[in-house]
Order: sequence, then structure tokens, then C-alpha cells
Amino acid sequence: MIVVSDSSPLITLSKIGHLHILPRLYETVHITSTVFAEVAVSGAGLWGAAEVSNAEWVRIATLERHPGLPLEFTAGLGAGEISTVRLAKELNADVALIDDRKARALAVKFGVTPLGCVGILQSGFQAGLIPELRTAYQLLLDSGAFVDRRILAANLRALNLPGLDT
Repeated sequence: MIVVSDSSPLITLSKIGHLHILPRLYETVHITSTVFAEVAVSGAGLWGAAEVSNAEWVRIATLERHPGLPLEFTAGLGAGEISTVRLAKELNADVALIDDRKARALAVKFGVTPLGCVGILQSGFQAGLIPELRTAYQLLLDSGAFVDRRILAANLRALNLPGLDT
């Protein structure tokens, strides 16, 4: 399985103590040099920086030199998000780990399947890597991540799990 990640899932999963599930779920995660710079260089000393810098499961990929995505589709997105979608497209990735709603829409527009922290945590739970999905979702909310509580509640209900704290 080919997986590409943007900065946000790496930082957020580190912040809530669940970055370790990525190599167990996907073995290798590809990131662009732009994403590496955002997480490990500009973000040095912050959540995810040391883990990503030292991770053997992270592969930093170089984008091909052909033109990027059309400007009309990328307005309002960061360089990391744009480079993630480009790399996912170039590698014909199975999934791109992206949280930002507009970046996820861009990924879909260019034939890339996006998956955010909510889906990653659910996959980790279903694989037996996270014992309490409800607790992981609560940590996600407490971290300040922009997540719709209704989505979390619906996921928990669908899995017949207890709801979130109010």
C-alpha cells in the first residue's frame, strides 16, 4: 500500500500520542520535502518533529519537475497540502493522509483517496492498535483539532461504542 501524508496528521497524531500507529498500519509513509520542512525543520521542538526526523518508516520523496496542479484548484491551500496531493498523484498512492477539508476535496478531484486523523484512528482501533477509540477521539478534540463532534459520535455509534463526553 502506498501512503502519502501531509503535515497535519503527523503533528496531530504525535500530539495525542498515536503517531506510532502509522508504521503499524502502513509500514511506510511518504512525505514531500516541503512536509518534512514544515514538521521537522520549521516545527523543530514541536509535536512530531523529533519522531518524524528519526522515523525509519518515513520516506522523503522528491516531486517530479513537471507542472503542478492548476492554480485555480489550489488557491487557499498551503505548500505542504499541495505537494502532498501532487506526490500522491505521482506515486499513484492508495491514500493521502490529509485533514484539511479543502485539501481533501482537491485530492478527490485529482483521483486521490484522502484519509484524516478520524479515519486513521478508526483504522488503528479496528486493527487492534488503539484499545479505546472513544478515548482517542476525545484526545483529538482536546488537542484543538478542528473535528466535527457529530462525525465522531456517528462513528462511535456505527461501531456500537459508548459516545463522547459532553
